[in-house]
Amino acid sequence: MADTTLPTRTLASITVPDTPLITAAIALARKHLTDVSYQHIMRSFLFGFAIADKIPPLQTRDKELHALGAILHDMAWDTTNTFISPDKRFEVDGANAARDFVVQQTAHLDFQTWDKHRLQLLWDAIALHTTPSIGQHKEPEVQATGLGIFVDFCGPDAVPGTITKNEWAAVVAEFPRQGFRDGVVGIMCGLCRTKPETTYDNFVGDFGNELVEGYSRKGHRSMDMIMALVE
Repeated sequence: MADTTLPTRTLASITVPDTPLITAAIALARKHLTDVSYQHIMRSFLFGFAIADKIPPLQTRDKELHALGAILHDMAWDTTNTFISPDKRFEVDGANAARDFVVQQTAHLDFQTWDKHRLQLLWDAIALHTTPSIGQHKEPEVQATGLGIFVDFCGPDAVPGTITKNEWAAVVAEFPRQGFRDGVVGIMCGLCRTKPETTYDNFVGDFGNELVEGYSRKGHRSMDMIMALVE
């Protein structure tokens, strides 16, 4: 079970939980991510809390889990290849990395605070963060993680009535957006070049279609499989 009485701190005007596991997750992200990616995950973390704390159905979420989902959601963008597989979508690599991190960090505990259900929710929150048409129908932790990431891409009005101008300004001042668009485009194009088979059935392939010479989904799409069915 999650601890419902977590210590807190204020970061860039947003109140967030403050636990050793969250601190360790931030350190892991800082070690393995570029400045652009690190600033993105921290903004996503803070925006997610600003949003979810104002939406009643999300207020009862497991806040430590939400924090870890946001902070670790892009570990497959790491610069050391530590968390990058040759054959899995980046969202799955990130979800696996987060789950392994929590298991390793909590292995010494005398009691199990991270049971299989909590670990699965963490995995789902990260694996589904680019698929809101599914994620927003799941548990509050999955929803909250996705909303914070969504707002960082789409702006403060993306979830109306949740992010104030002052909150947005404070978070962006602490974790600037400079280079964000170009950084994300570079990462997506890199995935299309280095492991294209993980991009054919999802949005990453859109970058390949438009920006990567020689990239093609043809023959790899679900439509191609269906059209090839033998009557």
